[in-house]
Amino acid sequence: IFFHFSIDDYHFYPSWKTESGLLKNVTPFLEYIIFNLGMAELVSYWKCACPPVFRVECGEMSEDDKAFFKKLWFNGLGEFFYRNGIKTDIDSFVRIDAPEPKNIPQCEDYVSSGIEIVPVGGGKDSAVTTELLRPFGDKLRFFTVNDQPARTQCVLAGGYSEDRIIKLYRTIDPELLKRNAEGFLNGHTPFSSVVAFLSMYAGFITGADDVILSNESSANESNIGGESVNHQYSKSFEFERDFDEFRRRNFPQSAVYFSLLRPFCELQIAKQFSQYKQYHPIFRSCNRGSKKNIWCCECPKCLFVAIMLSPFLPPDELNSIFGCDMLAKTELETDFDGLCGFTGLKPFECVGTADEVVLALTLTAEKYKKSGLGMPALLRRFCEKNTARADYSLLSGFNEENLIPKKFDECVKRMFEYVSAAD
Repeated sequence: IFFHFSIDDYHFYPSWKTESGLLKNVTPFLEYIIFNLGMAELVSYWKCACPPVFRVECGEMSEDDKAFFKKLWFNGLGEFFYRNGIKTDIDSFVRIDAPEPKNIPQCEDYVSSGIEIVPVGGGKDSAVTTELLRPFGDKLRFFTVNDQPARTQCVLAGGYSEDRIIKLYRTIDPELLKRNAEGFLNGHTPFSSVVAFLSMYAGFITGADDVILSNESSANESNIGGESVNHQYSKSFEFERDFDEFRRRNFPQSAVYFSLLRPFCELQIAKQFSQYKQYHPIFRSCNRGSKKNIWCCECPKCLFVAIMLSPFLPPDELNSIFGCDMLAKTELETDFDGLCGFTGLKPFECVGTADEVVLALTLTAEKYKKSGLGMPALLRRFCEKNTARADYSLLSGFNEENLIPKKFDECVKRMFEYVSAAD
């Protein structure tokens, strides 16, 4: 699949490739899915110059769909606007010009295969989803974008073969990287929304019933106190709900898109994950080290994952995951303070809330005190600086704002009973 975007005399041709056997004849309905995938993809190119008008020359859009994409782009670019010092608003940051649709292509021959698609990123969250879905094991298919070793290894650790994985590959046009090198604007984009539309394509070609995400309730929180700048906007429930409305309006025959972990926070997911020992040597959540399949041990994401797991794993097991004691790395004090809520800026990463960090470190400190072990430096720093009261109810919380179909109730109930039980 190729797209063509242009800004004046600059032309971009990003592409997506899939494995042989996963292609179908391009019907008007499939072309319509691909068009909307392009609408999600293009924001990575639009942002290099932020032109005030975006003109569609290869399709049609309703006013509702224009409003959907404007909201997605604006909120998904919140971090980009913040880091680049751009002051704007949702009404004026761009205008979308596109002809009104004469008719929306329909898929009259969509046949359900009963397949359930699980996107896998190689981290703890999708591993938990995989384990919770064991009752649906024969129906599961896994879905990766630009597959990396940890992603395939996590599927194998779950007991599934590699032929269960649908692998798709994204190529960024090198011309965009050249523009960035020349000083054009750059920054974070809502990539999870691209995955959402790509999952509609994957769902269509496999006849899937559902696409089952692993986004937690913690993804709803802003990174900056008092402002709506959310690094994880396209993983938030707000986006999930908006996307569901968009899907029902435009792709009513397509797979249902929802997150199985939406009722839970990061700390609950970490507790659940702590019992799945087979994943501990192979899972990876570090963006910096992902291409080398390592934990870089120098970023806020590595630190956050270590903090979340620290109440539930013995220190030697935790340290064996990272190859070091993350809670002893004093060079990460600035990131640590942001995660703890000591400052008003949470690191721009996919990390949980300050309340979760406070509870995790409180539980870990209690464990160290009982054992008589000497506390690592960052844990001592927390004990000295923290003034917030730990909210122990987080482990028994359940977020009712979710779109989980009834047939998965038992999976969710089983996790809730485990994570909310008193230790």
